[in-house]
Amino acid sequence: MNQLVINDNSFLRQFETKVDGHLAKIEYSSQERKVFLTKLVIPEEITADGFKEEFIKSVLHHIQEQNLRVVPTSPQIAGFLRKNRQYKEMLPVGIRI
Repeated sequence: MNQLVINDNSFLRQFETKVDGHLAKIEYSSQERKVFLTKLVIPEEITADGFKEEFIKSVLHHIQEQNLRVVPTSPQIAGFLRKNRQYKEMLPVGIRI
């Protein structure tokens, strides 16, 4: 899969990417130097294998470039972080998944 283009729509507080005219998004809220990933929304029209994982990775990379911490409150994103321990250093001190 090609590298996804992630748009940080700060007005709607969501990370977005378009695939074949459909908008996938991860809603967030931010506080201090932490980004709380609250909801993952992928339209059912987006059926590409591995899209969800690639989208989450791209968003995490975008957050990492800004030197922010991640607090996954969405069960899907928390599950992704559980399986992909390389992102563990992005969690704030005291947060365990």
